[in-house]
Amino acid sequence: MIRALLADDQRLVRAGFRSILSDEDDIDVVGEAASGGEAVAMARELRPDVVLMDIRMPELDGLEATRRIVTDPRMDGVRVIILTTFDLDDYVYGALKAGASGFLVKDTEPAELIHAVRVVARGDALIAPSVTRRLIAEFAGRVQRPEPGPELNALTEREREVLVLVGNGLSNDEIAAHLVLSPATAKTHVSRIMTKLAARDRAQLVVLAYEAGMITPGWLTP
Repeated sequence: MIRALLADDQRLVRAGFRSILSDEDDIDVVGEAASGGEAVAMARELRPDVVLMDIRMPELDGLEATRRIVTDPRMDGVRVIILTTFDLDDYVYGALKAGASGFLVKDTEPAELIHAVRVVARGDALIAPSVTRRLIAEFAGRVQRPEPGPELNALTEREREVLVLVGNGLSNDEIAAHLVLSPATAKTHVSRIMTKLAARDRAQLVVLAYEAGMITPGWLTP
């Protein structure tokens, strides 16, 4: 059973998401939070698998709440999906940097919401949808990129190729097809890259790929 926590200051939004998710046999909404601070406290207490986190909330915004959740060893394994809209600015890139596992727009279709919760709960990152690619492409170019760390030197040439494809939002199956590998081999490469770069998940690999200059906004797979 996937345990989900809803964090949004609008009661109607929470009620809508709860109604959609509660209809699924494998998803249990274990709590609702109306602020970032409440979301952090409830995540610590309830240890959900997935937190659906709005960015703009009172007291503590969703970005800082996400950072506190993913950096707290007591909440290891709790993953965050950011709820966003197209009018947000650098929050999107900042959310990935803070450790969010992906994004959803608030008017997403019910089937996409359910799929997102399942994908993130099993440890994957929600980076493949075109909306996420557009957001990253739009905002990654606005932030100042630090110099890439020496960790990238530990990657093999093949692993660098795989990292570029991950940065473009390709799934393991798509990477396998692109490089003519088996899906299992592609998954192994991704896992090794995450270990070498100490990345929490694929979403953080996207950030690292941009910061290292391996991906540039606009050079994305259609």
